Amino acid sequence: MTVAWKTFTSRLTLLGSLCTILWTLGTLFAPSARAAERLILEIGPLQQTITIEDLEKFAHTAEVPPKLKPYSFLLTPELKEMLVRRLHVDPLLAEQFLDQLFHSSDGEKLLEQIQSAIPETTLAQIQQSLQEATKQPDDLNILSFLRVYPSDTVKIDLKASATIAAQLAAANLQSKILSPILASELAVKTDTKLPLSFNPTNPGPETVYKETFIFRDKARKRTIPADVYYSFNTQGPLVVMSHGFAADRRFLKYLAYHLASYGLTVVSVEHPGSNIHSLVQFPEGMKLNQILPASEFIERPKDISFVLDELEKINQENSYFHDKFNTKQVSLIGHSFGGYTVLALAGAKLDPKQLRSFCQSLTPLGRSPADWLQCSGAELPYSQVSFFDPRVAQVIAFNPIAGHLFGESLSEVKVPTLILASSEDGITPNLAHQLEPFKQLQGEKYLMVAVGATHMSVTDISYITSTMGQSTLVREIMDESANPVREAAKGVSLAFIKQLTDQRSEYKSFLTPVYLQSLSSDLISLRLTTQLPTSLNLTLDVLSLSNQKLTVDDESEFNLDPFGKIRVCLANLGSLFSPPQYQTGQLEQIFDGLLKTYDRHSGKLS
Repeated sequence: MTVAWKTFTSRLTLLGSLCTILWTLGTLFAPSARAAERLILEIGPLQQTITIEDLEKFAHTAEVPPKLKPYSFLLTPELKEMLVRRLHVDPLLAEQFLDQLFHSSDGEKLLEQIQSAIPETTLAQIQQSLQEATKQPDDLNILSFLRVYPSDTVKIDLKASATIAAQLAAANLQSKILSPILASELAVKTDTKLPLSFNPTNPGPETVYKETFIFRDKARKRTIPADVYYSFNTQGPLVVMSHGFAADRRFLKYLAYHLASYGLTVVSVEHPGSNIHSLVQFPEGMKLNQILPASEFIERPKDISFVLDELEKINQENSYFHDKFNTKQVSLIGHSFGGYTVLALAGAKLDPKQLRSFCQSLTPLGRSPADWLQCSGAELPYSQVSFFDPRVAQVIAFNPIAGHLFGESLSEVKVPTLILASSEDGITPNLAHQLEPFKQLQGEKYLMVAVGATHMSVTDISYITSTMGQSTLVREIMDESANPVREAAKGVSLAFIKQLTDQRSEYKSFLTPVYLQSLSSDLISLRLTTQLPTSLNLTLDVLSLSNQKLTVDDESEFNLDPFGKIRVCLANLGSLFSPPQYQTGQLEQIFDGLLKTYDRHSGKLS
């Protein structure tokens, strides 16, 4: 390669990393008497200067200033949108978060990484800037921070910034790579005739009743509410639901009503240590890494087993509910952290030892929201823990948090298992938390893929107005656009559960790729498989290996496709900010909006 070409591509690298710098600066610098006027982008002996005024003009008018015209190919709509998007930060929670972060090993690593990208800034300056930034009354955006940076010039080390970019965008980039591959590799011909005798997404013939039970486990000092959905003509296995972190027992109420209308009794359990109420009652002074106590990885599976014990007693002793609870044959349904819960009860062993190894090796910027949550369990003083409950006959895990929680023990799950993975899931990225775990399963298994859907797409549509639905880190598709996912959840879940009954053959055709694909929309493509094709397995192996190296050690890596690298950077880092209709946060600030909208006097969420 010629020196001229190397110089040219290096200059592209300088400008291409601009997206990283802008995002980093937007989270760093607070108001002062002086204002930044220029960015000096540096890599080795090369430098490129860009004025803040030119960037502002582009951001607000979409017109490319003369000085930036040579780089107009970089000034994409993603960059423009990223420059003007605003970042919501709750001052009270952020102040507590930063104070604790600065005194943690993760905080030290994070500050050192930021300092490597802005080498002329001291750790003390970074710390002070972060603290001051969170006290501002208005939502923040990148340009406003650049304008108040306490110096007229900001110098950026782009090699270090590229490392940060790779870490921040890794999971998102993997998802973008996987989405079209999943859609095409798992597609089937649709000329197969579907059964027309009935539609499993339509309500069943039974009238559904709902009761709320309160179970008290005195030994563990846990009060566990549960909603029971039932009909008078009870049949089939008992269905038990487990919600995700910071949710509640109503997270899948549409599915509970649907299954109960076909004669199934459904019990939706609420976990008191990791539900929405445990979060909004978060006491002052408690460390943020205790938002999800490590003990919840133990208590959640025990909650389900305890409730099954209590239901068994009610089944025998209560005349009204006699034979309503088939606790000898249980179908479990869990979402997110509830997905972990049901997989643990199905035979996968919690592996804190391997989890500790993973969490210690991963930098703070390299963690997805699910990684922050699963690493809460790393402090458990065990090597392996089993919660296997022999009453569990099958498991449905929607967007589960799995990752490194189970080590290699998912292969020990022997009951039929169905996993849902969403291609745009920014909370539990599908490669680490659904696709790799699915590969480990050795028994009867199904993978349902929703290409175009997000982490919360499967939940009840009423959640779109909830605090949790509005306060997530990433954009969520929860409105009517997500209905194909809900329809798939109704039809496929019913068909899957009916495999435990004498109606299995009648429902088998609804547990097929052709049926699920028929529910697709223009926005969301649905796929179903029982085995990943070899070509897709190879792709997953390559992407999994890429997780092991989230640094850029040689600028020649950018030279392979400099234009493509820059556009990928702009697109992926831009997605770290949600569109205006959604609130945003940063990794451990994901729940800041909860505290802001919680009325402590009424005890309700506004």
